[in-house]
Amino acid sequence: MKVFDPTLAVLERSLDVRLSKQNALAADLANADTPGFKPLDVDFDKAMKAAVQDLDEPAAPAPATETAGSVEAGLDGNGVDRDKTLVSLASNALQYGASARAAGKKLAILRYVATDGNG
Repeated sequence: MKVFDPTLAVLERSLDVRLSKQNALAADLANADTPGFKPLDVDFDKAMKAAVQDLDEPAAPAPATETAGSVEAGLDGNGVDRDKTLVSLASNALQYGASARAAGKKLAILRYVATDGNG
């Protein structure tokens, strides 16, 4: 069994991408009443593919924030759908928590191996 595999690095990048997505969604919600505001989003799959390709780099580049694809603007030109944004925030928070727990489990395994099962 390999002790140091890329799992922890991938989980770290996953947390970074999820945080960027959460920030973009929070900005969308904060600007829900701003006329002409175009909602932002981070494409998790695309950002993770880029992050995994750059695993050799010490720090991953920040995921690209892009304008959300199919957005129907309201009368004031604002494209934020509060309900969809809140659902996306909740979903992303759950995914972030799952990644954090997985990273914690991986670190617990490494701690167990490092202490020879005595800690």
